[in-house]
Amino acid sequence: MKVFVTGVAGQLGHDVMNELAKRGIEGVGSDLAPEYSGVKDGSPVQSMAYVSLDITDAAAVRKALTEVKPDAVVHCAAWTAVDAAEDEDKRDKVRAINADGTRNIAEVCRDLDCKMVYISTDYVFNGQGTEPWKPDCTDYAPLSVYGQTKLDGELAVSGLVKKFFIVRIAWVFGLNGKNFIRTMLNVGKTHETVRVVNDQIGTPTYTLDLARLLTDMILTEQYGYYHVTNEGGYISWYDFTCEIYRQAGYTTKVVPVTTAEYGLSKAARPFNSRLDRSKLPANGFTPLPDWKDALARYLTVLRENGEL
Repeated sequence: MKVFVTGVAGQLGHDVMNELAKRGIEGVGSDLAPEYSGVKDGSPVQSMAYVSLDITDAAAVRKALTEVKPDAVVHCAAWTAVDAAEDEDKRDKVRAINADGTRNIAEVCRDLDCKMVYISTDYVFNGQGTEPWKPDCTDYAPLSVYGQTKLDGELAVSGLVKKFFIVRIAWVFGLNGKNFIRTMLNVGKTHETVRVVNDQIGTPTYTLDLARLLTDMILTEQYGYYHVTNEGGYISWYDFTCEIYRQAGYTTKVVPVTTAEYGLSKAARPFNSRLDRSKLPANGFTPLPDWKDALARYLTVLRENGEL
Protein backbone atom coordinates (compact mmCIF):
# COMPACT_ATOMS: atom_id res chain seq x y z
CA MET A 1 0.00 0.00 0.00
CA LYS A 2 1.16 3.52 -0.79
CA VAL A 3 -0.16 6.53 1.18
CA PHE A 4 0.23 10.23 0.29
CA VAL A 5 0.14 12.52 3.32
CA THR A 6 -0.31 16.30 3.15
CA GLY A 7 0.81 18.71 5.86
CA VAL A 8 3.71 16.61 7.17
CA ALA A 9 5.37 19.66 8.72
CA GLY A 10 2.42 19.87 11.12
CA GLN A 11 1.55 17.94 14.25
CA LEU A 12 -0.69 15.28 12.72
CA GLY A 13 0.97 14.77 9.34
CA HIS A 14 4.31 14.18 11.08
CA ASP A 15 2.82 11.46 13.28
CA VAL A 16 0.90 9.82 10.42
CA MET A 17 4.11 9.41 8.43
CA ASN A 18 5.87 7.87 11.42
CA GLU A 19 2.96 5.50 12.03
CA LEU A 20 3.06 4.36 8.40
CA ALA A 21 6.79 3.70 8.70
CA LYS A 22 6.25 1.74 11.91
CA ARG A 23 3.88 -0.59 10.05
CA GLY A 24 6.02 -0.94 6.94
CA ILE A 25 3.59 1.02 4.77
CA GLU A 26 5.08 3.23 2.05
CA GLY A 27 4.42 6.88 2.78
CA VAL A 28 5.00 9.95 0.64
CA GLY A 29 4.84 13.21 2.57
CA SER A 30 4.14 16.70 1.28
CA ASP A 31 4.13 20.28 2.46
CA LEU A 32 4.99 23.74 1.16
CA ALA A 33 8.71 23.77 2.02
CA PRO A 34 11.24 22.55 -0.58
CA GLU A 35 12.40 19.89 1.92
CA TYR A 36 10.87 18.36 5.03
CA SER A 37 10.80 21.15 7.62
CA GLY A 38 9.25 19.52 10.67
CA VAL A 39 10.88 18.72 13.98
CA LYS A 40 14.20 16.89 13.68
CA ASP A 41 13.66 14.18 16.26
CA GLY A 42 15.29 11.25 14.52
CA SER A 43 11.94 9.72 13.51
CA PRO A 44 11.45 7.99 10.13
CA VAL A 45 9.52 10.88 8.55
CA GLN A 46 12.80 12.75 8.02
CA SER A 47 14.12 10.11 5.61
CA MET A 48 10.87 9.17 3.87
CA ALA A 49 9.83 10.29 0.39
CA TYR A 50 8.80 13.96 0.26
CA VAL A 51 7.13 16.16 -2.36
CA SER A 52 7.00 19.95 -2.12
CA LEU A 53 3.39 20.82 -2.89
CA ASP A 54 1.07 23.83 -2.76
CA ILE A 55 -2.39 22.30 -2.49
CA THR A 56 -3.97 25.52 -3.81
CA ASP A 57 -2.31 24.83 -7.19
CA ALA A 58 -4.71 22.42 -8.87
CA ALA A 59 -2.30 21.49 -11.66
CA ALA A 60 0.51 20.78 -9.18
CA VAL A 61 -1.81 18.62 -7.06
CA ARG A 62 -2.88 16.61 -10.09
CA LYS A 63 0.71 16.14 -11.25
CA ALA A 64 1.98 15.06 -7.81
CA LEU A 65 -0.81 12.60 -7.06
CA THR A 66 -0.92 11.17 -10.57
CA GLU A 67 2.82 10.48 -10.43
CA VAL A 68 2.67 8.89 -6.97
CA LYS A 69 -0.54 6.93 -7.66
CA PRO A 70 -1.39 6.44 -3.98
CA ASP A 71 -3.88 3.92 -2.66
CA ALA A 72 -4.93 6.49 -0.06
CA VAL A 73 -4.45 10.18 0.68
CA VAL A 74 -4.45 11.42 4.27
CA HIS A 75 -5.15 15.14 3.98
CA CYS A 76 -3.79 16.88 7.09
CA ALA A 77 -2.77 20.21 5.53
CA ALA A 78 -5.00 23.11 6.57
CA TRP A 79 -5.15 26.70 7.71
CA THR A 80 -5.70 26.29 11.46
CA ALA A 81 -5.04 29.81 12.81
CA VAL A 82 -8.66 30.33 13.80
CA ASP A 83 -8.49 33.99 14.85
CA ALA A 84 -6.26 35.10 11.96
CA ALA A 85 -8.77 33.55 9.56
CA GLU A 86 -11.22 36.30 10.54
CA ASP A 87 -8.97 39.04 9.12
CA GLU A 88 -10.32 40.47 5.88
CA ASP A 89 -6.94 40.18 4.16
CA LYS A 90 -6.58 36.50 5.12
CA ARG A 91 -10.01 35.13 4.23
CA ASP A 92 -9.29 34.42 0.57
CA LYS A 93 -6.14 32.51 1.51
CA VAL A 94 -7.97 30.52 4.18
CA ARG A 95 -10.62 29.53 1.64
CA ALA A 96 -8.00 28.70 -0.98
CA ILE A 97 -6.33 26.27 1.42
CA ASN A 98 -9.19 24.72 3.39
CA ALA A 99 -11.90 24.61 0.75
CA ASP A 100 -10.35 24.93 -2.72
CA GLY A 101 -7.17 23.03 -1.84
CA THR A 102 -9.23 20.19 -0.43
CA ARG A 103 -11.36 20.15 -3.57
CA ASN A 104 -8.20 19.95 -5.70
CA ILE A 105 -7.13 16.83 -3.81
CA ALA A 106 -10.62 15.31 -3.82
CA GLU A 107 -10.95 15.66 -7.58
CA VAL A 108 -7.77 13.68 -8.18
CA CYS A 109 -8.71 11.06 -5.57
CA ARG A 110 -11.98 10.63 -7.45
CA ASP A 111 -10.17 10.19 -10.76
CA LEU A 112 -7.62 7.77 -9.27
CA ASP A 113 -10.37 5.93 -7.36
CA CYS A 114 -8.26 6.03 -4.20
CA LYS A 115 -9.24 6.41 -0.57
CA MET A 116 -9.21 9.87 1.01
CA VAL A 117 -9.07 10.85 4.67
CA TYR A 118 -10.07 14.45 5.36
CA ILE A 119 -9.32 15.89 8.78
CA SER A 120 -12.14 18.19 9.88
CA THR A 121 -13.23 19.87 13.09
CA ASP A 122 -15.91 20.45 15.69
CA TYR A 123 -16.06 24.03 14.34
CA VAL A 124 -18.42 22.91 11.56
CA PHE A 125 -21.19 22.93 14.20
CA ASN A 126 -22.61 25.93 16.07
CA GLY A 127 -21.32 24.70 19.43
CA GLN A 128 -24.60 25.16 21.25
CA GLY A 129 -26.36 22.84 23.70
CA THR A 130 -24.87 20.05 25.77
CA GLU A 131 -25.55 16.92 23.71
CA PRO A 132 -22.52 15.34 21.99
CA TRP A 133 -22.49 15.89 18.23
CA LYS A 134 -23.12 12.73 16.22
CA PRO A 135 -20.74 12.06 13.32
CA ASP A 136 -23.57 11.81 10.79
CA CYS A 137 -25.31 14.98 12.03
CA THR A 138 -25.89 17.48 9.21
CA ASP A 139 -26.99 20.36 11.45
CA TYR A 140 -24.09 22.50 10.28
CA ALA A 141 -23.87 26.12 11.39
CA PRO A 142 -20.21 27.21 11.64
CA LEU A 143 -19.61 30.41 13.58
CA SER A 144 -16.27 31.34 12.03
CA VAL A 145 -14.44 31.63 8.73
CA TYR A 146 -12.29 28.68 9.75
CA GLY A 147 -15.34 26.54 10.52
CA GLN A 148 -17.08 27.48 7.27
CA THR A 149 -14.05 26.71 5.11
CA LYS A 150 -13.51 23.35 6.83
CA LEU A 151 -17.18 22.53 6.22
CA ASP A 152 -16.79 23.49 2.56
CA GLY A 153 -13.85 21.08 2.44
CA GLU A 154 -16.05 18.34 3.91
CA LEU A 155 -18.74 18.94 1.30
CA ALA A 156 -16.18 18.81 -1.51
CA VAL A 157 -14.85 15.47 -0.29
CA SER A 158 -18.24 13.85 0.31
CA GLY A 159 -19.52 15.15 -3.03
CA LEU A 160 -16.59 13.93 -5.12
CA VAL A 161 -14.94 10.93 -3.46
CA LYS A 162 -16.60 7.53 -3.05
CA LYS A 163 -14.03 6.09 -0.65
CA PHE A 164 -13.87 8.84 1.94
CA PHE A 165 -13.27 9.11 5.67
CA ILE A 166 -14.20 12.50 7.11
CA VAL A 167 -12.70 12.61 10.60
CA ARG A 168 -13.63 15.46 12.92
CA ILE A 169 -11.23 16.13 15.78
CA ALA A 170 -10.85 18.75 18.52
CA TRP A 171 -8.32 20.25 20.94
CA VAL A 172 -5.32 18.79 19.14
CA PHE A 173 -1.83 18.43 20.58
CA GLY A 174 1.32 16.78 19.25
CA LEU A 175 5.09 17.05 19.29
CA ASN A 176 5.61 18.77 15.97
CA GLY A 177 4.26 22.27 16.55
CA LYS A 178 2.53 24.71 18.86
CA ASN A 179 -0.48 23.69 20.92
CA PHE A 180 -2.46 24.50 24.07
CA ILE A 181 -0.31 22.35 26.36
CA ARG A 182 2.94 23.99 25.32
CA THR A 183 1.33 27.41 25.66
CA MET A 184 0.07 26.69 29.18
CA LEU A 185 3.42 25.26 30.25
CA ASN A 186 5.23 28.36 29.03
CA VAL A 187 2.73 30.69 30.70
CA GLY A 188 2.88 28.66 33.91
CA LYS A 189 6.64 29.18 34.13
CA THR A 190 6.32 32.96 34.26
CA HIS A 191 2.96 33.57 35.95
CA GLU A 192 1.75 32.70 39.42
CA THR A 193 -1.87 32.79 38.23
CA VAL A 194 -3.51 32.06 34.87
CA ARG A 195 -7.11 32.64 33.75
CA VAL A 196 -8.64 29.86 31.65
CA VAL A 197 -12.16 29.52 30.24
CA ASN A 198 -14.43 26.95 31.87
CA ASP A 199 -17.54 27.17 29.65
CA GLN A 200 -16.12 25.57 26.50
CA ILE A 201 -16.45 21.80 26.80
CA GLY A 202 -14.75 19.07 24.78
CA THR A 203 -11.97 16.46 24.86
CA PRO A 204 -8.30 16.66 23.80
CA THR A 205 -6.84 14.69 20.90
CA TYR A 206 -3.22 13.45 20.90
CA THR A 207 -1.94 13.25 17.31
CA LEU A 208 0.21 10.22 18.12
CA ASP A 209 -2.93 8.26 19.05
CA LEU A 210 -4.96 9.74 16.20
CA ALA A 211 -2.31 8.74 13.64
CA ARG A 212 -2.64 5.12 14.74
CA LEU A 213 -6.41 5.20 14.26
CA LEU A 214 -6.23 6.92 10.86
CA THR A 215 -3.83 4.22 9.69
CA ASP A 216 -6.25 1.59 10.96
CA MET A 217 -9.01 3.28 8.95
CA ILE A 218 -7.26 3.33 5.59
CA LEU A 219 -6.68 -0.41 5.86
CA THR A 220 -10.47 -0.91 5.84
CA GLU A 221 -13.46 0.01 3.71
CA GLN A 222 -15.51 1.39 6.62
CA TYR A 223 -16.03 4.74 4.90
CA GLY A 224 -18.01 7.68 6.23
CA TYR A 225 -17.99 10.35 8.93
CA TYR A 226 -16.24 9.81 12.26
CA HIS A 227 -15.62 11.76 15.44
CA VAL A 228 -12.28 11.10 17.08
CA THR A 229 -10.80 12.43 20.32
CA ASN A 230 -9.14 10.67 23.21
CA GLU A 231 -11.44 8.92 25.68
CA GLY A 232 -11.98 10.01 29.29
CA GLY A 233 -15.08 12.14 29.25
CA TYR A 234 -15.78 15.79 28.47
CA ILE A 235 -13.86 18.60 30.19
CA SER A 236 -13.31 22.36 30.00
CA TRP A 237 -10.10 24.12 29.06
CA TYR A 238 -9.88 25.02 32.77
CA ASP A 239 -10.04 21.32 33.72
CA PHE A 240 -7.42 20.53 31.11
CA THR A 241 -5.06 23.21 32.41
CA CYS A 242 -5.43 22.02 35.99
CA GLU A 243 -4.44 18.50 34.94
CA ILE A 244 -1.54 19.77 32.82
CA TYR A 245 -0.10 21.63 35.82
CA ARG A 246 -0.78 18.75 38.19
CA GLN A 247 1.08 16.27 36.00
CA ALA A 248 3.87 18.74 35.23
CA GLY A 249 4.34 19.52 38.91
CA TYR A 250 3.53 23.22 38.53
CA THR A 251 2.09 25.21 41.43
CA THR A 252 0.56 27.88 39.17
CA LYS A 253 -2.95 28.84 40.28
CA VAL A 254 -5.64 28.37 37.64
CA VAL A 255 -8.64 30.71 37.79
CA PRO A 256 -11.80 29.71 35.91
CA VAL A 257 -13.46 32.43 33.81
CA THR A 258 -16.23 32.56 31.22
CA THR A 259 -15.50 33.08 27.55
CA ALA A 260 -17.06 36.55 27.84
CA GLU A 261 -14.83 37.41 30.79
CA TYR A 262 -11.73 36.15 29.00
CA GLY A 263 -12.35 38.14 25.80
CA LEU A 264 -9.53 38.49 23.24
CA SER A 265 -10.67 36.00 20.55
CA LYS A 266 -11.66 37.32 17.12
CA ALA A 267 -13.35 34.08 16.12
CA ALA A 268 -16.32 32.66 17.98
CA ARG A 269 -15.41 29.47 19.81
CA PRO A 270 -17.90 26.60 20.14
CA PHE A 271 -19.11 26.17 23.71
CA ASN A 272 -20.13 22.58 23.02
CA SER A 273 -17.30 20.62 21.41
CA ARG A 274 -18.53 17.28 22.75
CA LEU A 275 -18.02 14.75 19.94
CA ASP A 276 -19.80 11.41 20.03
CA ARG A 277 -17.18 8.72 19.36
CA SER A 278 -19.45 5.67 19.57
CA LYS A 279 -19.25 4.98 15.83
CA LEU A 280 -15.61 3.92 16.23
CA PRO A 281 -16.12 0.67 18.19
CA ALA A 282 -19.38 0.08 16.32
CA ASN A 283 -17.35 -0.13 13.09
CA GLY A 284 -14.54 -2.20 14.59
CA PHE A 285 -12.06 0.55 15.42
CA THR A 286 -10.19 0.74 18.73
CA PRO A 287 -10.91 4.07 20.50
CA LEU A 288 -8.05 6.33 21.57
CA PRO A 289 -6.71 6.00 25.15
CA ASP A 290 -7.88 8.24 28.00
CA TRP A 291 -6.78 11.86 27.56
CA LYS A 292 -5.01 11.88 30.95
CA ASP A 293 -2.92 8.95 29.80
CA ALA A 294 -2.20 10.73 26.53
CA LEU A 295 -1.16 13.86 28.41
CA ALA A 296 1.18 11.84 30.65
CA ARG A 297 2.88 10.27 27.64
CA TYR A 298 3.19 13.64 25.93
CA LEU A 299 4.74 15.29 28.99
CA THR A 300 7.19 12.40 29.28
CA VAL A 301 8.47 13.12 25.78
CA LEU A 302 8.70 16.85 26.54
CA ARG A 303 10.79 16.02 29.62
CA GLU A 304 13.05 13.76 27.56
CA ASN A 305 13.48 16.59 25.05
CA GLY A 306 14.34 19.09 27.78
CA GLU A 307 11.18 21.16 27.27
CA LEU A 308 9.78 20.49 30.73
